[in-house]
Amino acid sequence: MNKNRLKRIVKIQNITLENTKKGVTQQWVYDNLIYPQFFISQSTYYEYLRIPAKALLHKYDKNN
Repeated sequence: MNKNRLKRIVKIQNITLENTKKGVTQQWVYDNLIYPQFFISQSTYYEYLRIPAKALLHKYDKNN
């Protein structure tokens, strides 16, 4: 996985985390914030939430 994709995933994860802490659902976050900005499918969104992107990005930076 390339560095730019990992950065995008981290951004999506951060948006989700910030908003779910406020009490909204992941579905609301996807419908109102993620899809309009990133134009990804719902299945891709949930796949991105499962990826340990911050750790992979740190590992990527450490190796390069």
